[in-house]
Amino acid sequence: RAARSPKMMENKVFLSFTFYSTILILKMYVVAIITGQVRLRKKAFANPEDALRNGGLQFCREDPDVERCRRAHRNDMENIFPFLFLGAIYSLLDPSPTVARIHFLIFCVGRIIHTIAYLLGLRAPTRSVAYSVAQLPCFSMALQILLATTPYW
Repeated sequence: RAARSPKMMENKVFLSFTFYSTILILKMYVVAIITGQVRLRKKAFANPEDALRNGGLQFCREDPDVERCRRAHRNDMENIFPFLFLGAIYSLLDPSPTVARIHFLIFCVGRIIHTIAYLLGLRAPTRSVAYSVAQLPCFSMALQILLATTPYW
């Protein structure tokens, strides 16, 4: 068992943030694995050496299904990375653990639904609603961080 910092273990908000962040990072790994599997299934490789290993240079090409997976992954990076920063700083502001957990949960569920909608090509506006709902806690955390730090600029 890893040594634990007693101070960190007392911060229930940070522990909640850590839980949801880990779920989101694992989800990103799953999307990367799915992308690789779709590449193999569709024989659509980004690099010549991969195409040669899997049948020939004619398979060094783009595929709409692979590109859809890549866009879902890129969208995750554009949204989850800022959440990791905002959530970590927000956790230091000593917010209500219940309110913080709601922020983290809404973001996490919104991103999971967004990914499912993206990968499965669900009917609009499922993906955009999930995206928008997930942005709300990020804006809330950013605003609270700005309000807490404005006196120091």
